[in-house]
Amino acid sequence: MAITDPISVSTLRSIEARLITRAAESDDADAMIAEFCEALVAAGLPLWRLSLAVPVIDPLFRGVSLAWRRGQGMGFFPTVHGPEGEDTFFRSPMGWLRANDLVFVRWRLDGSNAYPDLPLLDELRRASATDYLIHAAAFAPGSAMEGVGISFATDQAGGFSQAELALVAGLVPVIALVTAKLSLSHAMREMLGTYLGPATGARVLAGEMRRGQSTVVHAAILLADLRGFTAVVDREDPLKVVGWLDEHFDALGEPVQRHGGEISKFLGDGFLAVFPVAEPDALACPACSGALEAAREALARNARLNAARRRDGLPPLEADIVLHYGRVVSGNVGTDRRLDFTVIGRAVNEASRIERLCDSLERPLLLSDAFARRCGASLVPVGEFALRGVGRKQRIWGLAAESDGTSEGMAEGGAPEPARSEATRPVTNAG
Repeated sequence: MAITDPISVSTLRSIEARLITRAAESDDADAMIAEFCEALVAAGLPLWRLSLAVPVIDPLFRGVSLAWRRGQGMGFFPTVHGPEGEDTFFRSPMGWLRANDLVFVRWRLDGSNAYPDLPLLDELRRASATDYLIHAAAFAPGSAMEGVGISFATDQAGGFSQAELALVAGLVPVIALVTAKLSLSHAMREMLGTYLGPATGARVLAGEMRRGQSTVVHAAILLADLRGFTAVVDREDPLKVVGWLDEHFDALGEPVQRHGGEISKFLGDGFLAVFPVAEPDALACPACSGALEAAREALARNARLNAARRRDGLPPLEADIVLHYGRVVSGNVGTDRRLDFTVIGRAVNEASRIERLCDSLERPLLLSDAFARRCGASLVPVGEFALRGVGRKQRIWGLAAESDGTSEGMAEGGAPEPARSEATRPVTNAG
């Protein structure tokens, strides 16, 4: 059927071209979908609501819906993973469509017309919708992004006309193409941000993915390790242990991200995080202050988690954290076709050596001398220690509030021997 009513072909093609142009140059889905819907309404289509329902590759959500409603603008509705999200999906129009192996359905919501018992349809009917239709459009196979459900609703008396139904059906391929592009862009950002971190993921998206392509940066380094994890793994159900490990990583990792750090690498039962330093020549170091606050909060959160675990009769996992400062190399290492974007360098190795002192010194938080000089906190000297593979002995610091946890003679039983003992006394701007 030729479309001459309600929108002229030239007007419709202009609206579609504008949508495609916007999608090619931007990932702002809210703005471009809202503009598209408002243009259709201005041209004469009695559109009251348009929704895009898509599965996503995301660690938190199984799918999202973007919904535009006339007079209200855009809304974002995520569906979580797990049983709750499964139930939400199968009680949605898109879930109904899939369960019935259909790619299109229309439900009249006015009068006494029958429609499935789906919460959204009841909600739309109560809000004055008279007609609802949904098209399913498939994407290329091979990923969890299987396609998009594109729904249209009107509040026009009598619903959509036959000409309007044909016009809407003609819009589906263009909307599906734009949605596929937006979904791919979202998936790339989310996957890289999830596995590499937001800042590092952005570097890779910007083209930094050749082997040997690296940058030397000054950074505060936070190395976290869960003490006694190996023993817990040996005793407990490994699948349960993975869940416990995630809980502890949440407790330890959230403050890192909130205070400007990025987890560079998970190391089995720990992780390495970096806080890039903008002005390495300045002793006042906001990145170091942020790393110290993150460490304090992480240990407090982990202690609360362990208290809850003990109440439930579960084994606790204590955490040790080391803070260091130095130059690191951030970039790509690996084979020609399999790369890892990582952080390496002497400062990383030194932080690992210092972390081994936490248990023997009975201190969950140790700071290197290089970090202590820059963090501006009240600290106490713990001692000077020879670190394996490091040429000279390193002065190590702790928080003044933890001074009761240290004692002389900790070298018994194979613990590192301090080169000299020092009185534990508060020191501001250490060094």
